[in-house]
Amino acid sequence: MDNSVKSGSQNGLAFNPNVAALPPYNAGMNIAVARSISGRNDIARLASNENPDGCSPAVLAVLASPTLEPWRYADPACAALRAALGQRLSIQPDTIVAGNGSEELIAAVSRAMLVPGVGVVTVVPSFGLHEIEPLAQGAVVTKVAMTDDLGFDIAALEQAVASGPRLVFLSSPWNPVGPALDRKSLDRLIAAVRPGTLLVLDEAYFEFADGSCPDGLEVLRSSDIAFVVLRTFSKAYGLAGLRVGYAICSDAELARVVAAAKTPFNVNAAAQAAAIAALSDEAWMRGSVARLRSERARVGAALEELGFRVASSQTNFLFFDCGRDSAALASALLQEGIIVKAWRERGYEAYVRLTIGSPADNDRLIGALARIARQ
Repeated sequence: MDNSVKSGSQNGLAFNPNVAALPPYNAGMNIAVARSISGRNDIARLASNENPDGCSPAVLAVLASPTLEPWRYADPACAALRAALGQRLSIQPDTIVAGNGSEELIAAVSRAMLVPGVGVVTVVPSFGLHEIEPLAQGAVVTKVAMTDDLGFDIAALEQAVASGPRLVFLSSPWNPVGPALDRKSLDRLIAAVRPGTLLVLDEAYFEFADGSCPDGLEVLRSSDIAFVVLRTFSKAYGLAGLRVGYAICSDAELARVVAAAKTPFNVNAAAQAAAIAALSDEAWMRGSVARLRSERARVGAALEELGFRVASSQTNFLFFDCGRDSAALASALLQEGIIVKAWRERGYEAYVRLTIGSPADNDRLIGALARIARQ
């Protein structure tokens, strides 16, 4: 039987075998489903790493402005947004590619760089699309497990990177675990990169990191390797529903090829306008980040007092070993109207990732976990 035809498919349809075999992406629970299951309307959404503070008033103002014309096509080049980012980051706009969330850019980089059979290195637990998008292109993915103390295994990563994969996907700060690469570790991994390897550093949670963590873009710009740094407006800036992220490439030619691998008109007009407005109100973002860092420390300490093993975090979430089937814990929390994400990757089924929410929602979570722990 032709292996391009999935067994049991109707009408003899021939699927792309790489796509047909993909694992599902764990996108989290819809709030309507959570309300139906729990019987509660007051749902605490602590699974998708959204910003509980919302977004800057400047964003809401531009979205309500009569200058926004939704009947017009958006600028496919995102020229104004890329210019604003270039000015903010002191880089040339022609090295920036805007995308419909950083997820689209992960797909675009994979399409631009990968062919069947080539190697990709990432970590486990992983952000699902760092594995899914390379697999869709037929790449062979090697995943380096975290250490027993819930951190990066730098020696193992260094060895895997030095083997010469076509792509390396690393998130720092690390989704779903939380820690960030320190400067020494990042330098070691950069030194391990060989010609022909593209290092993709996913910094979706960059704004939440403290001063102990290096700016990956700044470090990579001083290196001589090919790189892409991914960032997003979804998290710290609170624009998750509008879907806008960006890739900063080591040179304009790499940016051109990545841009060619995505769809035109990918970032809609509202998202472009909102992202520019969000950049103009840096004070709002920094205030929100400061509040979430404080809550992160408070919630982490409370989880440890309850006996959970919690990974260090430089993000707006916590990853912890609940000592049991995490799906059962997530189900028990859902009955109290609290959504968290039970991790599903093999070997990590006892782990939960929870978003830092509002103080009130965090209090609900801590109280619910305390009751469950006593059962």
